Amino acid sequence: MTEPSSTDPMMDAIGMAVTEGRSGNTVRARGQLLDLWKVIGVSGDPLHRCTLAHYLADLCGDPAQALAWDVRALDAADAVTERRVQEHHASLHIAGFYPSLHLNLADNYRRLGSFEAAREHIDAARKRSSALPPDSYGELIRAAIDEVTTAVENQDTAVRASAPGATA
Repeated sequence: MTEPSSTDPMMDAIGMAVTEGRSGNTVRARGQLLDLWKVIGVSGDPLHRCTLAHYLADLCGDPAQALAWDVRALDAADAVTERRVQEHHASLHIAGFYPSLHLNLADNYRRLGSFEAAREHIDAARKRSSALPPDSYGELIRAAIDEVTTAVENQDTAVRASAPGATA
């Protein structure tokens, strides 16, 4: 990955907490992200709110808690401007955030047995998937959209083995 276009200490702090979580220290990572959330607040920089909430949701084993954070992430994304995203990193576009955000919401609703809501968000993820880059990340999200679609069709509420934080 290339370097960000500008230095952003909050995004750096979020990134360090995410790395902590991915290394297996999920309890510590959740604590770090919750502490950062207290600094950002509900009216803070939408890019910070979106990013933090998106990653914090992945660290929640309870789908209802994950859903709350994923709703916050989607709401914040709606407030992020393309200019703000580009200030952070020139290769990013806000449109590319939405497939993953809707995918996560669909997966949470599915896990909670709310299949109609899950279908709405998986359809939104699929419709917005053209904004995904043609790289391994884009392929990962497209594959997960297919997995969640199948799970919704089968009314399967089990945790997907490939879901972020599936072992958290």
